[in-house]
Amino acid sequence: MADAILTDEINSMDIDARVESILSQMTLEEKAGQLNSVDASSPDPSGRLADDIRAGRVGAVLNQVELPEICKLQYLALEESRLGVPLLFSRDVIHGFNTVFPLPLGQAASWNPGLVREAARIAAAEAAATGVRWTFAPMVDISRDPRWGRIAESLGEDPHLASVLGAAMVEGFQGEELSAPGSIAACVKHFAGYGASEGGRDYAATSIPDNEMRNVYLPPFKAALKAGAATFMTSFGDIDGVPATGNDYLINGVLRGEMGFDGLMISDWDSIGQLIVHGFCENPEEAARIAAQAGVDMDMMSSAFVDHLPALVRQGLVSEALLDEMARRVLTLKFALGVIDDPYADIHRGGAPAPADALSLAHKAAVESLVLLKNEGGVLPLDFSEIDNLAVIGPLADQPVEQMGTWVFDGRAERSITPLSAVRSALGDQAQLHFAPGLTHSRDNSQTGFADAAAAARASDAVILCLGEEAILSGEAHCRADITLPGAQLDLAKTIRAAGKPVIAVILAGRPLALTHIEPYFDALIYAWHPGNMGGPAIADVISGAANPSGKLPVSFPKSVGQIPIHYNRKNSGRPAEPDKVIAIEDVPVGAPQTSLGMSSFHLDDGYEPFYPFGFGLSYSKFAYGHIQISAQSIAPGEPLELAIDITNSGDRDGVEIVQLYIRDRAASLTRPVRELKAFQRVELPAGESRTVRFVLTDADLAFSRRDKSFGAEPGGFDVWIGGDSQADAHAAFELCARSAAG
Repeated sequence: MADAILTDEINSMDIDARVESILSQMTLEEKAGQLNSVDASSPDPSGRLADDIRAGRVGAVLNQVELPEICKLQYLALEESRLGVPLLFSRDVIHGFNTVFPLPLGQAASWNPGLVREAARIAAAEAAATGVRWTFAPMVDISRDPRWGRIAESLGEDPHLASVLGAAMVEGFQGEELSAPGSIAACVKHFAGYGASEGGRDYAATSIPDNEMRNVYLPPFKAALKAGAATFMTSFGDIDGVPATGNDYLINGVLRGEMGFDGLMISDWDSIGQLIVHGFCENPEEAARIAAQAGVDMDMMSSAFVDHLPALVRQGLVSEALLDEMARRVLTLKFALGVIDDPYADIHRGGAPAPADALSLAHKAAVESLVLLKNEGGVLPLDFSEIDNLAVIGPLADQPVEQMGTWVFDGRAERSITPLSAVRSALGDQAQLHFAPGLTHSRDNSQTGFADAAAAARASDAVILCLGEEAILSGEAHCRADITLPGAQLDLAKTIRAAGKPVIAVILAGRPLALTHIEPYFDALIYAWHPGNMGGPAIADVISGAANPSGKLPVSFPKSVGQIPIHYNRKNSGRPAEPDKVIAIEDVPVGAPQTSLGMSSFHLDDGYEPFYPFGFGLSYSKFAYGHIQISAQSIAPGEPLELAIDITNSGDRDGVEIVQLYIRDRAASLTRPVRELKAFQRVELPAGESRTVRFVLTDADLAFSRRDKSFGAEPGGFDVWIGGDSQADAHAAFELCARSAAG
């Protein structure tokens, strides 16, 4: 290094002073270089990127996880650039690294923030051991359209659940201190409203009213920020005509101004360059200026900042103070992570947890992510000791890669145990297992394998039918207009049903699927999402009864694609649908005169309710809810309201119930949802026992972004429900009093 920066004098300063010392030595080009994040996934990245790194034109590198190559790249920055500022290495560590956990939507089905935190912690430690110090997760976009491929990466449709779990994921990635062994920086994405993409198509425009943005889409970002999230990422989307990456109002006004975020904001992949494609900017120079002035600090993959910001500063079109602030945030993050003091990640090497420990948690996560949606006649659990012959059928029964799901770059397929392998192991020698895939993959339309599958079913006492969609059918840029099971899976289900044996369906998928037409062919239905490496043992445990299912849906399941968007926390409308105001299409007389049938908001062919509601999930236990006990009929602002309810496990198995509390603000300055989740608890309850579950609400829980843009609760009447899903019927009511003039 010609001008080494890491002198003893500088090392003795605090972080702010060290940042300023480095910044004062930088040219405009070197400052802009810190803002440039480049891809190193191609062969020989250290050769391809060497000149730019030596010139100080690279600040961060993504998609390189081989430690020897990371060390080569880091050596170039430390020893062959003028100032020797180390690089920051990043990766999409979405739901695991070498050990793959259930995809985020599956983790959300656990409703277990502690588990989500632990899974992120293991992923962080595995990634940090390779030199990766920054992940582009969690994704906290509220997702109400299962056609959207990235719903798999989300935490579901509800702001409260996504807030709690998103914050837990941030805490897991970052640990107690960013520089500590096994910690990596989280990057909360995509700011903001990306989940509302028009038509469920990735990258499409969004139209989100400001009150909807503030009350639905922003709360999870606020929670992640409160949890200490170090970085944020912009959305690809166009929000009411202004692309997120050039949106001064959202980034500077809301995130930095109102929410107080002072950390690093990075663009999504080439989203600065895409400001031109949006038609928002004419050329790369303008795109660089607009993005920088909107509050973006680092450019992922467009090179607009490094190519154009120095000239823009010299021309007076961008202030040097702004460029300094952008570079300052990058350097501050590097110091906070310990990258400048430990550039080769020495303290992180060898810090990955033992594979057995990681897989043990992955097993627990997979079990808790499974949602039992149907169990007709109590066909489950299936006592394997009483089975002589068992069939495992389906295109996803023995696919170790597919069960890991989308956004898996570093997962190890050899760690996957498939449903077929797990069931075979659980059965041992006590029964004969008959396997036939029926279809070669989920999109297979050939029925040549049906005969073998039918024979396996006929020869067995029961059938485990593993259906769904391959991992590649969900995730970024993998959106679907038809969300029924692809290929000939419906015909396969009909064929297996005709064998006359109990059919236990296991659906492995990256999104909620429309199951209306196929569900009647199943006696039992387990929704497994893409459950990760240990999905097979988790599925075998639940089917055999070794584990009691406790998962609850983090998103509503539509009856058909025509119901989308459908979510439990909808607005009431002036003519809300009710059971006695819905008319089925077959009940409309042929030749009937025109009339406003039903006079309410519903579809003639699919009604108004989802196929499975948000929060729903069955158990082998039976949970009975008593009446809500409420501490007061009215509360003053700031005063707590205590609620309690008795829950009894009347079944013969110990179980876990996820107790959910919903409210409704009856009348407000803006129309409010018919129900809103405000609290939940995981309650372990032994068979035959009862427990009182308690909640406390205050006016802070009743607050929302109001018509005048202020945030707070409004006096008036509220309803509250407590139960096992969003259609809970244990009900109470209370009043929030107006604040006194003295208060």
